[in-house]
Amino acid sequence: MSEEIVATRRDRGRVVAWGLWDWGSAAFNAVIVTFIFSVYLVDGVGDDVPGPFRAATWLGLSSAAGAVLIAVIAPALGRRTDAGGARKKSLFWLTLAVVVITASLFFVENDWHFLWLGLTLMAAGSVIFELTQVPYFAMMRQVSTPDDVGRVSGFGWAMGYFGGIVLLLICYFGFVTGDGDTRGLFGVSSENGLNIRVIALVAAVWFLVFAIPLFLKVPELPATANPDSPRAGILDSYRGVWNDVTTMWREDRDTLRFLIASAFFRDGLAGVFAYGAVLAVSVYEITKDDVILFGIAANVISAAGALLAGRYDDRIGPRAVIVFSLASMLVCGVILLFVEGPRMFWIFGLGLCLFVGPAQSASRTYLTRITEPGREGQNFGLYAMTGRAVSFMAPLLFALTIWAGNLLLDTSTDRWGIVGIMIVLAAGLALLLRVPAHIEDRARSLTR
Repeated sequence: MSEEIVATRRDRGRVVAWGLWDWGSAAFNAVIVTFIFSVYLVDGVGDDVPGPFRAATWLGLSSAAGAVLIAVIAPALGRRTDAGGARKKSLFWLTLAVVVITASLFFVENDWHFLWLGLTLMAAGSVIFELTQVPYFAMMRQVSTPDDVGRVSGFGWAMGYFGGIVLLLICYFGFVTGDGDTRGLFGVSSENGLNIRVIALVAAVWFLVFAIPLFLKVPELPATANPDSPRAGILDSYRGVWNDVTTMWREDRDTLRFLIASAFFRDGLAGVFAYGAVLAVSVYEITKDDVILFGIAANVISAAGALLAGRYDDRIGPRAVIVFSLASMLVCGVILLFVEGPRMFWIFGLGLCLFVGPAQSASRTYLTRITEPGREGQNFGLYAMTGRAVSFMAPLLFALTIWAGNLLLDTSTDRWGIVGIMIVLAAGLALLLRVPAHIEDRARSLTR
């Protein structure tokens, strides 16, 4: 195999360039989806939205709707990028689209009439960002070797978390901290949410700048890496996806079981970060300013977990890492359901974050290990498809458990959303335990 398909030695320059894309992508994940803009939408823009649903419920419903689009598009995209030697090209245009959408959030003013614009842009950005993961994850074999894929994957996740730390610090001290009409070291007006809207522009530039090294350093996939024709039409790609799924069902059912299990627990992991900041403010009485500090601490903990788990991934296998991480998160989640106040959220919220990175990183290395060279885009397209086929579950259960809990117990709190997220994580763990352990033996034979 060509080095561009499966690396035979680690090129540190390529690894760093690949990891810098993760560093830059924290602009969307940490700043927009998790710790700043989603909180602004729920606690600011939509705070007094009329109607039967709270703004947090609308956020969950819009996320669920976007997930359907990802499930439809992702598998065909992965197959076509493998066949046509277009991984890097696809990643470039998708990254650029996320940058433009992120910058467009500047126009979401602090008025509930702009909630729908904000939710639409957030949902669209989440859809396209998820699609970037297909070619990006597929590139992992182009920058790692069979002996260090776990460490390289952990490095990538850690870069994302550390990038989030640095950017959150810049945003917090530059645009958020302080009181009065102007905020932060840059003295930006807080009127109509301007200081938060400017953060969207900063996030867009951040992602664009740190994505550039990957496109300069990591080579494009050769068009001959996959026997499918690069000229195949869209319908042909979907027919190929159907053939892939049916063939996998007949010949490689264990991999399909893993894809289904990972779909559930990855959706739960996404829910932890997507709604953690919202819960911190609305349930555990952490101020909107301090939630950014929590976000910084959460990224430090998650990065440390991902780096440490990468070494265990290469030694004992990714399955054990995922199982231990999910079980630990369930314990922390159950405790959070019954405790009160900022201190308890800091302790057990960070406990949750410690295990998010390891589970995410080990999941993608697991699939990389069991995938034949040249089929990474195809399988990661299925990875995204199965993930998004059920990715409405965490946001939908988050929204429904808030509504049902408040209705049944005559309360007015977002706390019950924790139950929805824990249900999805538990389902993923139960399904993963049904995946035979011998699949890892086959993974070792494929990667050596």
